[in-house]
Amino acid sequence: MSIQLGQIAPDFTQETSEGRISFHAWLGDSWGVLFSHPKDFTPVCTTELAEAARLKPEFDRRGVKIIGLSVDSTANHGAWASDIAETQGQRLNFPVIADADRSVSNLYGMIHPEADPSVTVRTVFVIDPQKKVRLTLTYPPATGRNFEEVLRVIDSLQLTDAHKVATPVNWQPGQDVIIVPSVSDEEAKQRFPGGWKALKPYLRMVPDPKGPKQAAE
Repeated sequence: MSIQLGQIAPDFTQETSEGRISFHAWLGDSWGVLFSHPKDFTPVCTTELAEAARLKPEFDRRGVKIIGLSVDSTANHGAWASDIAETQGQRLNFPVIADADRSVSNLYGMIHPEADPSVTVRTVFVIDPQKKVRLTLTYPPATGRNFEEVLRVIDSLQLTDAHKVATPVNWQPGQDVIIVPSVSDEEAKQRFPGGWKALKPYLRMVPDPKGPKQAAE
């Protein structure tokens, strides 16, 4: 199946490197990032898992749980985790789903037969506390993912959910944002009493509602 934005992330129960979980119950009221790997002991994914582990405090600070997936057994996950720690200097600190039967991979449409019918493509799903899918990214095998970009998108989603704004190209927390067109000027005066800069009637720039200091923390 193909997972679309706004769809409820499918629930599942599966073994992980940290024990058996039911996905929705494991997420609880948190945001979540589910990201898949073709299989254990692959070079690009070895670097990715280590980077996700390094950045886990940043995900934690945003109320986001991260979980990986690979179509291998928990025994293989354990051996791979040792390799990751040895080569990357970072131990895993989040669960990795052992999807040996490919049930989760098929549920989330991670198997692309034209690419390789036996392994998952490298996909990222960002899921909000209502269990809705808010972002999907699919990467080619030879290109490592940018987890800083995943964090940036989560910052944008959390900001735009809380305030009627959108974030422009290359936005970083603390930078100006856009008042969404559905907000009239009259409503904008109430929401943004400090005013805004109208480049066009439909393009109204306003400082980050969280402020530069709070946005950077």
